[in-house]
Amino acid sequence: MSYTASEIGFPGLGIGNFIINRTAFTVFGREVAWYGIIIAFGMVLAVLYVMYRTREYKGITVDDVIDFTLFIIISGVIGARLYYVITSDYDYSFTEIFAIWEGGLAIYGGIIAGATAAVLVCLYKKIRPLCFLDMLAPAVMLGQLIGRWGNFCNGEAFGSATDLPWGMQLSHLNSSGAVIEYLGVVHPTFFYEFLWNLIGFILLNVLYRKRKFDGQIMLGYFAWYGFGRMFIEGLRTDSLYVGPFRISQIVALISFVAASTLIVIMWNKGKRYDSASYKEEYLEKKAENGKKG
Repeated sequence: MSYTASEIGFPGLGIGNFIINRTAFTVFGREVAWYGIIIAFGMVLAVLYVMYRTREYKGITVDDVIDFTLFIIISGVIGARLYYVITSDYDYSFTEIFAIWEGGLAIYGGIIAGATAAVLVCLYKKIRPLCFLDMLAPAVMLGQLIGRWGNFCNGEAFGSATDLPWGMQLSHLNSSGAVIEYLGVVHPTFFYEFLWNLIGFILLNVLYRKRKFDGQIMLGYFAWYGFGRMFIEGLRTDSLYVGPFRISQIVALISFVAASTLIVIMWNKGKRYDSASYKEEYLEKKAENGKKG
């Protein structure tokens, strides 16, 4: 990208223009972007959240979460980047494909790859996937709501023009501070998604201990996020397309419908286990039967 900073203001709210540089600082000549710092911070908090949730279950420990973390984060970042690069119209060079610090991560690619890695590790460690995915879903939403502020610092993920009082005035600047692109007053869609995810994160945590079956929190995440993303994506000007269709909007619709349907189906059929480890539960039952014998 050719711009190095963004000039932002909220005239309808009486907030004058201010400048945000995309680069936070440099280390040995290498620029460290605010985007990367904020994404990393979101990942750390997400991991800490999953560690906190281990107290809800027998059969899964903080050490298990540490084992999961490496596979899920690496897979998630790779998936998010590949999804973005594959569906983007931009002709990326080989080195640009790896430049995630410049922005360009598609959350659905990260969710698909990260969830796949989580299930595979669950199967290897004899942990019930639905139990772990229930722990993981609110953590993903926490990472997302923090990560959207990385988009804000990058001056991206904004919407179409608006005259609403909270509209965001946005310009992109070059290294000398000159305006190279004036976007006008636009929908701050990064903030819409931040707010939607924040509400969803609170709701998922309220429902956590009241869940009726394993997998309910995970399905609740897909239903909530998918429903909101359908509408927010329709406002954005940087959507990834397949033909005339916005990819993320289609995936959001499918996520909402599929998750909502499964919640209804599993409401009276799903089961909630006390132990996240089916191996440990099997050994406990075997030991009990041995005592009775």
